[in-house]
Amino acid sequence: MTSPLRLSTVILPVHRWNEGGRALWQRAEELGFHAAYTYDHLAWRAFRDGPWYGAVPTLTAAAAATDTLRLGTLVTSPNFRHPVTLAKELITLDDISEGRVTLGIGAGGNGFDATTLLRSDEEPWTPRERADRFGEFVPLLDKLLREPAGTTHEGRFYAASEARNVPGCVQRPRLPFAVAATGPRGLKLAARFGQAWVTTGDPKLYESGTPEQSVEAVAGQLGNLGKACAEAGRDAAELDKILLTGFTPDFNPALAAPRLGRPLDSLDAFVDFAGRHAELGFTEIVVHWPIADSVFAADQAVFERIATEALAQLR
Repeated sequence: MTSPLRLSTVILPVHRWNEGGRALWQRAEELGFHAAYTYDHLAWRAFRDGPWYGAVPTLTAAAAATDTLRLGTLVTSPNFRHPVTLAKELITLDDISEGRVTLGIGAGGNGFDATTLLRSDEEPWTPRERADRFGEFVPLLDKLLREPAGTTHEGRFYAASEARNVPGCVQRPRLPFAVAATGPRGLKLAARFGQAWVTTGDPKLYESGTPEQSVEAVAGQLGNLGKACAEAGRDAAELDKILLTGFTPDFNPALAAPRLGRPLDSLDAFVDFAGRHAELGFTEIVVHWPIADSVFAADQAVFERIATEALAQLR
């Protein structure tokens, strides 16, 4: 069920574990974040030529280094994952963390994940094929995690032959899915299989939109989610609504509100941003842990003040 607004963070897997990586995850727990997520990519955008570590091993190490912090991916995709092997890794991670894992999952995109495994004579999947694969991937993964004694599946894209995941997840009937989707097919999957829904807003608005247009766009997405839930015979209030920040006009330095600046520039700016989205129905807002000299650069002291003080002002 949904709950009062929570604040979480994303820690990109760019830090050596013994040279600051461990300390970041422990600090996230100390600051009181609800969850700390990481990206599940082979490489990502401007970080392609620098350090980038695997999501599941990173989360496993984080599980051993923390006690109460929820952990997860934002997001995993079929681009380089198979449901059978992913299910085995997830039940192991859920066991090591003692039931603190959330799987953020989406259809994937056109980045390095889509091309790294291709032969020279292959083309990346089209948007339709990504959606088709996602539509088979999610139900099969759901079944693998719910039926540990054995799963057999012969589909268009994926197969499983008596795949066993004994003893299954610590969280029952399985660990929660946070489904990232904005299109009709993805929203149907969120309505059917999700315990949460994830959006980054409308990416088309980042370069030239306004914060007001962005709020209107995500309100429309929430409306479409409600329709998808109604069609699935489900109350949309059962799903948590997660906003992964950093990709709306509010975070574009050229478009940010002149008076307040970007949401991570000050406590007041963040409270204003978070309040507008909480009013729409979002239950969790996720901010990126600051990384110097990157698109996610931010003042660490301001960031930590937001982590510890913002929610009190939003209640």
